[in-house]
Amino acid sequence: MAKMRPMSVLLILLSSGISILSGVLLDHSSPGTTANYRAIYYGARCLIKHSDPYNPEDFLRVYSAESGEFPSAPVRRQFFLRAVPVCVNLPTTLFLVAPLALLTWGPSHVIWLILIGCSITAAALLAYDLAREYAPGVALLLICIMLANCEVLFAVGNTAGLAVGLCVVAVWCFVRERLVWAGVLCLAVSLALKPHDSGLVWLYLLLAGGALRKRGLQALALTVLFAIPTVMWVSGVAPHWNHELRANLAAISSHGDISDPGPTSISRKGSTDVIIDLQSVVSAFKDDPSFYNPVVFTICGILLVVWGVTTLRAQGSTANTWYALASISALSMLGSYHRPYDAKLLLLAVPGCACLWARGGLIGKVGVYLVGAGTIVTADIPLAVLSLLTRRLDVATMPLGEKLLTIFFTRPAPLVLLLVSVFYLAVYVCGKQHDAQIHVQLKAEAACQ
Repeated sequence: MAKMRPMSVLLILLSSGISILSGVLLDHSSPGTTANYRAIYYGARCLIKHSDPYNPEDFLRVYSAESGEFPSAPVRRQFFLRAVPVCVNLPTTLFLVAPLALLTWGPSHVIWLILIGCSITAAALLAYDLAREYAPGVALLLICIMLANCEVLFAVGNTAGLAVGLCVVAVWCFVRERLVWAGVLCLAVSLALKPHDSGLVWLYLLLAGGALRKRGLQALALTVLFAIPTVMWVSGVAPHWNHELRANLAAISSHGDISDPGPTSISRKGSTDVIIDLQSVVSAFKDDPSFYNPVVFTICGILLVVWGVTTLRAQGSTANTWYALASISALSMLGSYHRPYDAKLLLLAVPGCACLWARGGLIGKVGVYLVGAGTIVTADIPLAVLSLLTRRLDVATMPLGEKLLTIFFTRPAPLVLLLVSVFYLAVYVCGKQHDAQIHVQLKAEAACQ
């Protein structure tokens, strides 16, 4: 880290500062200020006050009593009712946020935004440290684009900023074999906050074997230690929290609601905070969960099995570790509910992309172009422009031919992420085969000698 050029560090810090400042300004001008963190904060406040955070009526009562706010204007009220008072966060998330919930809203949400800013900035610096030995210029450009386009993350205060940042920090600790216990703690907190962001990265550690498997198991054990007191606390306050959480998730994922991946979702109406999972593409052709979920699970399942088998059979070079993480960081976004701020996990694709670039040739260029495209189509400013250009396009009413012609324009993020995952998986598989051939050749030469 000490060998990084000051100008590179300055540019990363500047890019992060742009997002933080813009996000705070958006936060103050939007109808639901720091909406995602409000749901977590007041959910934890419910538990502290022995109220059920997963019961919308209890949640709303605590929120109204403590914040003194309840929007009266129809537009603001509709936004509020969809974005805030239904708690869909895991109990472990509420448990980890509980110390901040002991504070009043003002200092609590400021500290939360500082934690997100520090986490995502540290992750960017460490991702650059991992990639700079291969292609520092390419890595710096991609990372700065990612960091300069996190405005929505800071505007809504989503836990993805902390979960993704801590996951990347953990990977750096494990690969560099420095501060490994700090890495174990970071990964455990990340898993407790958002397991669908860092879960497949943890799976790589488990399948890779050796020291990485040991770190993965240690992180899992620590996550379980978080979960045991959490479940005891939440179950004592809200005995039926599991069923209520499922009901809340079903409610916000219902047809046309805020977490519906279909074309009629309110997330699609002039918003940059769109859903980027693969369901949002397949649902454009048939808006039926019984159709698009099996299709997506099949595609992602096949890719995951190939990736997992390759990892189990690996002898493991550093370069192939980066290809594995590049593929899985993109695949993590496709199978389940994710938004653009979750895609900052692509920081883990930067070392693999830089490694390919250093190899030269067409494959290196394609690898960089794909990660660059994935970075851009999940970036807030390009998404804002795209939402303005496509807001009058109603994919749900288009005939099949027009859907096929416009789907890449209206749903670019999932398709590009799928290409990134497939490409780096192919590089990963071919790299393992190449390593295996070299290993067999060396054994044969040793036997002849």
